[in-house]
Amino acid sequence: MHITDRKIAYDGHYKLSLLQVQDGDNTLRRERFEPGTAVAALVYNTQTHQYILTRQYRIGPEKDIVEVAAGMVDGQEEPAAAIRREIHEELGYEVDYLEQIARLLPSPGTSAEVITVFYAEVSQQTGQGGGLAAENEQIEPVFFRPEELWQTSFEDAKTLVAVQWAQLRKK
Repeated sequence: MHITDRKIAYDGHYKLSLLQVQDGDNTLRRERFEPGTAVAALVYNTQTHQYILTRQYRIGPEKDIVEVAAGMVDGQEEPAAAIRREIHEELGYEVDYLEQIARLLPSPGTSAEVITVFYAEVSQQTGQGGGLAAENEQIEPVFFRPEELWQTSFEDAKTLVAVQWAQLRKK
């Protein structure tokens, strides 16, 4: 299989491309969602011994979701710099330690999205957090002791990956 033609069908907050895919003698038409490159992090406060996740309204499921801190990479920004920025914007913390967990393709059948997932340790809150008003973010921190985190059910895939990674390593 290979792509023989590509057109932008929609170019708004996100992009949608129309692709023509050649599969032997068959020509297929497919749509591909192109949200960009994202970052996410499971944040652990080494002073309080708690994980800090976020609660915010998400348009996909049309409800509030508890998930790891996350956001989009801006332009040519490196993923590590992007997640440090996002942690400060969403939670108000400076990152003391950062480790990459995984690079995920959350829905490769329909989406070009890539998410780099990190584990981050913090100890000092230097900002208010809560997200950026300019981005219409209303983010609330949610705190978990390790044993509470292990027993909580999450719907969000990047959060599941990060929590299972930490649980296996007893981080």
